[in-house]
Amino acid sequence: MINVTKTYLPPRKNYDELLDELWSSRILTNRGDLVQRLEEQLKQYLGIDHLLCVGNGTVAIQLAIRALGLSGEIVTTPFSYVATTSSVVWENCIPVFADIESDTLTIDPNRVEEAVTDRTSAILATHVFGNPCDVDAIEDIAKRHGLRVIYDAAHCFGVKYRDESMLTWGDVSTLSFHATKLFHTGEGGAVVCRDPEVAKRVYYMHNFGHRGPEDFQGLGINGKMSELQAAMGLAILPFIDKIIGARRIVTERYDEMLSFIGFSKPAIREGTEWNFAYYPVIFERSTDLEECIARLNSADVFPRRYFYPSLDSLPYVSARAGLPVSKRVADNILCLPLFHDLAESDQQLICRTVNC
Repeated sequence: MINVTKTYLPPRKNYDELLDELWSSRILTNRGDLVQRLEEQLKQYLGIDHLLCVGNGTVAIQLAIRALGLSGEIVTTPFSYVATTSSVVWENCIPVFADIESDTLTIDPNRVEEAVTDRTSAILATHVFGNPCDVDAIEDIAKRHGLRVIYDAAHCFGVKYRDESMLTWGDVSTLSFHATKLFHTGEGGAVVCRDPEVAKRVYYMHNFGHRGPEDFQGLGINGKMSELQAAMGLAILPFIDKIIGARRIVTERYDEMLSFIGFSKPAIREGTEWNFAYYPVIFERSTDLEECIARLNSADVFPRRYFYPSLDSLPYVSARAGLPVSKRVADNILCLPLFHDLAESDQQLICRTVNC
C-alpha cells in the first residue's frame, strides 16, 4: 500500500535519549526544558525572532485571532484546509471568501480588495502547499485599509521567499507540526509573531493566562506543547535538510515521468526556495480525476483530494457566489504520494497509472 504520505520517524536511539531526560526530570508538560530547547532551535533554523510552540496548528490560528483582538469579518481563502475557516468561526468572526489565483492557488489580492468592507478586521491567507501568497500586494491592501494579516503557513516549514523566511511576513504566521507534515512533533504547531507585544499576548493566552502560579494576566486556554511532542521534534530537526533533499529527488522524478496530458501542476511563485512538501496535479475534467483515483486505488495507491471541497461549501458558513477558480481547482486537484523514501519503482507505477 502506498499512501499519500508517510510520517518520518527519527532513529529510535535519538528519541530514546530525549525520553531518558523526561524519565529523569519527571517533567512532561508546562513548558519544560525540551519545549524551550525546541523553540530556540526552530528560531535559529527558520531565521525568526518570536516563535512559541503550541499543541497543534489549529489552536495556533485561534490564538493568533484572539491575540490580535479581531472581530467582525476576516477575508480569507476558500482553498485551504478546513481549520483555516473553522478557526475564524470558532473565534466568533465571519469568514468572507476571496477567490484564488489560478496558477499559484493562493488568495487573489484583487479579489481580497473587492471583499474588504468597513466590517473587515483582518486578512487570513494560506501559503498553499508551501507556495507563497502575493505578500507584497496583501501588505499594501492591509496598510491602506488598516487591517491585520495572518498567514496560515502550515505547509511552509523551511520555505524562503526572496532569501527570507516565509514566516517574516504578516503580523502572525502559524505552523502545523502534525504527523503528516514535513517537520512534525506527532501533533503540534507554532505561532510566529512579528511584534514582541503580540508574541507576549500569545504566550500568556496559550497557558490559561498564567503570569505566575496564582496570578493571571487575562483570559487564556490550554494550548501548550508537551515535552513528549518536543522530544519528537528535537529528534527530527537534525535530519530536516536530508528529508527536504530526498523529497526534492522524488519531486524531480515526478516532473520527468508524468506526461502532463490532461492535467497540470501549479506554478511556484518566482523567488521561492520551496520545501517540496506536496505534489499536486490539477485535471482538466473531474471525470478524469475520478477515473485516475480508481486506477490508483486498484494498484493499492492512495492519493488525496487536497484541498476538497472548496471551503465556501461548509455547512456553518454563508455561501457566496463568485468563487469559480477555487471551485474548479478543488473539484479537480489531486495530491500524489510524496515522502522521503518513496521508491523509484513505486513512482514508476504511480506515473504509469496516472498517465493512462
